[in-house]
Order: sequence, then structure tokens, then C-alpha cells
Amino acid sequence: MKLLRFGDRGAERPGLLDADGRIRDLSGVIEDIDGAVLSPSSLARLAELDPSNLPLVEGDPRLGPCVGNIGKFLCIGLNFTDHAAETGATPPSEPIMFTKATSAVSGPNDPIIRPRGSTKLDWEVELALVIGSPISYADVETARSAIAGYCICNDVSEREFQLERGGSWDKGKGCDSFGPIGPWLVTADEVGNPGNLDMWLEVNGTRYQDGTSANMIFDCAAIVSYVSQFMSLQSGDVITTGTPAGVGMGLNPPRFLVPGDVVELGIAGLGVQRQVVVDCD
Repeated sequence: MKLLRFGDRGAERPGLLDADGRIRDLSGVIEDIDGAVLSPSSLARLAELDPSNLPLVEGDPRLGPCVGNIGKFLCIGLNFTDHAAETGATPPSEPIMFTKATSAVSGPNDPIIRPRGSTKLDWEVELALVIGSPISYADVETARSAIAGYCICNDVSEREFQLERGGSWDKGKGCDSFGPIGPWLVTADEVGNPGNLDMWLEVNGTRYQDGTSANMIFDCAAIVSYVSQFMSLQSGDVITTGTPAGVGMGLNPPRFLVPGDVVELGIAGLGVQRQVVVDCD
């Protein structure tokens, strides 16, 4: 299934994408796409629905973040061999963890807002996973079964804030609009193997990232297991898993985003995002 949320910001309704690529309204069945409906049993009930019996959503509504009411927005850094190489970093022996503020979450096609004082605004196409079953101290197989599905995340980053402002990555990762997720949440059974998905990102039509999740140092199940050793994970938590080579700061010379730039990114089977960069009010 491809689950989504549509409508105005803060008033999104739950939906799913039918076999013809049309949005069907799920609001008569569930209240939202969030942790409460992402357990295996709840997803199984949704899978039994006949989409043709659900109301068809007309027009081209705004797509919101594909998961609502996110409790934790966790990230893994330097998790691709080629990205670690372009930054000059030694590949990590354990996953590098940081967080994004949940206030950074935005829709897949909402604007990227360049924050005040920003000079090094960057992009990162990432595969994100969403937890369906609460876990703690999970082994790899338990962790794998706890993943409800996958989606695209643009891990938007302000590199000066991240790397030159006191040593905390979080301040360069959690600004408003720095976490677009979607367009939809694809359930784990439909994705199959998340470890061999093509990933790409373009700015103004020029392709900068053209990679594959096969270059992950730590795969999705290993990441979930690892994170669960340090904190419990609840249904609806989101974890992004790293980016391939081609980020702006890794180019020679570096290339950073400015207002008016158009960012498009996609992952095989998970859809496409499109964002326009705008200045902060």
C-alpha cells in the first residue's frame, strides 16, 4: 500500500494511492496516518479494503507529510560509503545518530525555507523508515519486523550551522522545513528489499546525486536494532538512513542552495519530491 496525507497544513486527511495513481480518502475509516494505525494488525485491516469503494479525491490537493504526529525524528549520518569518502571522513564503526526537530517536518512539495543567516544550505536525498511496532533492545530480525514502511526524506541541512557553530549537528538539521517526507509511505511488504533502491536528486535540472541504497554501511534493520539499544522506539517514529555522494558541500567548488532553486528527488518505488527554495520571512 501507498499511504498518504492530503490537505492544508495542519488539517491533513488520510488517504491511499490506488492502482491508477489516484488518491482515495481514508478519513471515513481512520483518523490519520500515524502510529495508531501503523501496527501490523492495523495495516492488515487497511490492506483488506477495496480502494474502489473509497471516495475519490478530485483535483490536485497538497500532499502533507506522509506520517502525522511523529514522536521522534531520528537520523543516521555518514552511512553511505561514497558520501563518507566525499566528505573525507572515515567510515563509522557504529551508526552516527542525530535528531531533527519534529517542527522541521513538512510535505514533500512544500517550500524549503532558507533560515535567517544561512549561507550553506544543502540537500540530501535519504531513505526513511517508519516504525510500526514498539520495540526496545531489539535484535536485527525483531527490528526488521518492526518497520511499517519506507518513504523519501530530503535531509535538508545548513552546513555552517551544523559544522561551524559549536559542534552540534542538530542545529543545522532541525530548522523549519528541513524534513520533507513523502509523497507517500510505502508499506514494507510492497518495498521488499530496501537495500537495493536507486536514489537521485537534481537542482534546477542538474543531477547531483545518483546512488543506491546498496552502498549503505548499516542496513535498515541493523539501524533500527542499534537505535533501540539506546531508546525505545514507538509506532510512528521516523528514522532517516543516510545519503549517497553528491551533496553540495562535497562538490568542488561547493554548491549551496539559494532562493529560486528547484530541488527534485526520488527513490525507486517511493515516488518523487519537488521543492522550491524561498527566503525566511
